[in-house]
Amino acid sequence: MQWTWLCMVVVLGCAPLCWSAEPPSPYAGQAQREIKALSAEEVQGYLSGSGMGLAKVAELHHYPGPRHVLDLAEPLQLSAEQRQKTQSIFEDMRTEAVRLGTHLLEQERQLDTLFAAGTITEAHVDQFVIEIATMQGQLRAVHLRAHLVQRTILTPDQVRRYDTLRSYNTSSHDHSGPHRGH
Repeated sequence: MQWTWLCMVVVLGCAPLCWSAEPPSPYAGQAQREIKALSAEEVQGYLSGSGMGLAKVAELHHYPGPRHVLDLAEPLQLSAEQRQKTQSIFEDMRTEAVRLGTHLLEQERQLDTLFAAGTITEAHVDQFVIEIATMQGQLRAVHLRAHLVQRTILTPDQVRRYDTLRSYNTSSHDHSGPHRGH
């Protein structure tokens, strides 16, 4: 019984300390990043040209992505011509995405450097933010265009199979859509 009272006194005595403590910042631990605004995963995504969810609107509206189509080539039963075209779409997309991503990282690094040096101005902020936002838009467009082109080389049945293999809801939408050449 005495231990119960002692434990309650300790818990209740410490509770105000716990309740009054400030929660840690969501940025805790990020001060060591090379580019403060970007995680290591984001930096790697820009350097590798990966999709990073930039084409989600296309993907979830039955416009398959070339990287995933290549990964699913066997179950989709791609023809040799479809594989070659898909590989070309993917390589063109990745080349342009890496170019834009590398440039975007350079701009983010310069912005970070100016803040770190304490030499940032409003003009710098405007210049870098506009350029970075433009590159982000261009990068997204590169990925979205690849999805558009990819869909034109697949049959409607392959698009349906792709959606099923990727575990997308395929029952509520007609995704036969326009398929040039099919």
